[in-house]
Amino acid sequence: MSADRPHILVVGGGYVGLYTALELQRRAKKARITVVDPQPHMTYQPFLPEAAAGNLEPRHVVAPLRKTLRGAHVITGYVESVDNARRTATIVPVMGDPYELTYDHIVLAPGSVSRTLPIPGLKENAVGFKTVGEAIYLRNQVLGELDAADSTDDPALRQAATTFVFVGGGYAGIEALAELEDMVRSAVKYYGTISQSDIRFVLVEASQRILPEVGPEMGAYTVQRLLDRGIDIRLNTRLESCVDGHVKLSDGDEFEARTIVWTAGVKAHPMLANTDLPLDERGRVTCLPTLQVVDPEGNVVEGAWSAGDCAAVPDLTSDTPGATCSPSAQHAVRQAKRLGKNIAILLNGGQPVNYEHKHVGSVASLGLYKGVAQTYGVKTKGFVAWMMHRAYHVSRVPTFNRKVRVISDWTLALFLRREVVALGQLHDPRASFELFATPSSPDPKTVVEAVATAGGPTPPAKPAVPSDTPAEAEKAPVVPARS
Repeated sequence: MSADRPHILVVGGGYVGLYTALELQRRAKKARITVVDPQPHMTYQPFLPEAAAGNLEPRHVVAPLRKTLRGAHVITGYVESVDNARRTATIVPVMGDPYELTYDHIVLAPGSVSRTLPIPGLKENAVGFKTVGEAIYLRNQVLGELDAADSTDDPALRQAATTFVFVGGGYAGIEALAELEDMVRSAVKYYGTISQSDIRFVLVEASQRILPEVGPEMGAYTVQRLLDRGIDIRLNTRLESCVDGHVKLSDGDEFEARTIVWTAGVKAHPMLANTDLPLDERGRVTCLPTLQVVDPEGNVVEGAWSAGDCAAVPDLTSDTPGATCSPSAQHAVRQAKRLGKNIAILLNGGQPVNYEHKHVGSVASLGLYKGVAQTYGVKTKGFVAWMMHRAYHVSRVPTFNRKVRVISDWTLALFLRREVVALGQLHDPRASFELFATPSSPDPKTVVEAVATAGGPTPPAKPAVPSDTPAEAEKAPVVPARS
């Protein structure tokens, strides 16, 4: 560690990690910046539904960290533990042995992971929707099921293949469901034995409303629009079991479904439990409005900062005592910029400034040309809300390069129909090679499965939803969700 070149370690390359590092590069030019993340890119999560539906190229919704942060050292790996008293973090790289890295300041921004429940069959049969890998998988899964349904003469299998269940009525669930339903309705015309009436989308929500962020009126409007599209909405209903794709709901209904998407909330990343920093009852790092970590006695923890989904940051604009900022991209990006500025201010001998931002509202897409929005108290719906959704998010996606690519994708979509083909072999590209490399003659049925549907319409063999057990999540956080 050097007073002339302070070392700043950024844990996580999501919203907070990327934007904090960018701000530090502008304002703390003498500092050495290290960013650690299991993925070499930042994912712009609001665009995942459009990537899954084929409106956007998946590569265009991610920003490569090394290209975007050319002055920083990017480590592809994850932080296993932090000992802030010694100013050290244990790094586990994708290759090689773990090692300790010292720092002067640490920015904890691993973000959040899917908040799962001990529901029988969920771990084995469901997929989350927080990463670009999950978005690509879900697209291939849905289209692969249509291929399978069109190729079988078993009505029970066809019904299961054309039933798609989404659990959770927040932004992620509603936008993913709406975009994919839009895509499936467009794709069905290419399948000779599947009709629109065969398609069934089911939304399961434990509370009595969806999209609480846009208010009761817009939430009710969204429910009505989804019902008009033939989507089966179950409010005040819980998923009780999905063993082997047999879905059981708390309202007593049971049916088969080969696609189950879990979007029922998030929680702070479990790696935070492996630090010596103070956490609140929800496992989030406790912070001051300056984004400095603070202990229960109100003392600043020197050298430690946090923001985003994994941080409990006081909301200075709220009238509710003890209120903290909501886990949204709107707060994360603004907190990150304030955090980067505050570290630079502190390095120059100044006093950090409080983060204060009043939530301006929310926008949500309900598929092509459809949306809802509530901004500055003004309610908007339909095409105008959809345009607001796109305009807002293209303004927030990082780097000019990505903005141009996203706009280009949208422009081409005005003239060319979207592609509706499954690339299932992406999930297991070596399956057919391994099969034919085997000396013995393979069974014909095995050949068909390996060549045509490798990694395709069947549920993932390994759990796609991050484990609810911290120890398990820390052992293999391959693609953790991030702020």
